[in-house]
Amino acid sequence: MNMNSSCNYSFLLLLLLLTIFDLQKPYNEPLVDRYSYEDRIQSLWVYNHDKPFKSSSTTRPHTEVRIKGYNYSSGIWQFEGYAYVPKGTSGVTIMQIHGASEGATTLQLRIYNGNMKYYKYNLIATDLYDKWFRVNVIHDVGEGKITVFIDGVKKFVVNDQGPGDLYFKCGVYAAPVGSSNYMESKW
Repeated sequence: MNMNSSCNYSFLLLLLLLTIFDLQKPYNEPLVDRYSYEDRIQSLWVYNHDKPFKSSSTTRPHTEVRIKGYNYSSGIWQFEGYAYVPKGTSGVTIMQIHGASEGATTLQLRIYNGNMKYYKYNLIATDLYDKWFRVNVIHDVGEGKITVFIDGVKKFVVNDQGPGDLYFKCGVYAAPVGSSNYMESKW
């Protein structure tokens, strides 16, 4: 795969206020026990034994930010954020595009032992523990393509999972198997 580090898109910068963040956390825990915002850094953490975000849900434990007001079903959209994952956090989705015609998500970026993977499959980036790294995900809905950049370098291109009501999420979401007891990411 030819990984050109340049991007041929221009994007409109959208203002992200904390008021458009929908924080999802284990339903039986107070927010302060799974989330903090200090010095413009959001810290999100969860334990493998935590409850889902609502009592009727069968999802795995997670503390995530869902970005409200920017759902999409067409066009070219970009997620950009600076992430930090401490050593020991493993088996966790740190960013996802929720919604698809096939399954619940069209993309999950997971950390396993300091390495980023597409779900549990393709290796995207290595050695990401204990340092800040920039994540850019470009979703071209019309072409059905998702491109992942880490620190400005194109690392991965994949077909999406079909159209849907799509939106971005980031934080920590325990993977189906192989999750560490404690999982954390900072954004």
